[in-house]
Amino acid sequence: MTAAAIRYAEAWCTQDPQRVAAFFSHDGSLCVNEGAAAVGRDAIAEVAQGFMTTFPDMRVSMDELVFNPEGAVFHWTLTGTNTGLGGTGKRVRVSGYEVWRFDASGLIAESKGHFDIAEYDRQLREGIAD
Repeated sequence: MTAAAIRYAEAWCTQDPQRVAAFFSHDGSLCVNEGAAAVGRDAIAEVAQGFMTTFPDMRVSMDELVFNPEGAVFHWTLTGTNTGLGGTGKRVRVSGYEVWRFDASGLIAESKGHFDIAEYDRQLREGIAD
């Protein structure tokens, strides 16, 4: 499972949103910061594409994978430069986590993602020191 989580992080770095969506069951869901859930691989790919467009140089790394009785918690860090359409040109580094529940085949059935949106917005305006 740890190897799969590393591959999941790597998929976010590919600029190919379908590679991210492939980790989810066909009717899986991805919710970011309590927003509306993207349900199904096409909708999940759209969410991934949004981040990939915003950060063409995006890198996502796995920080930790913690297992629990319901599934796992995937901790990650995203770094990238906001150079997508209308971007600020600022570099960001934000960490967060996804709470995963799996289907019977081991694919992600549900992911509830969380990150500090206020800090993310601040970095989009001001950037980070490298």
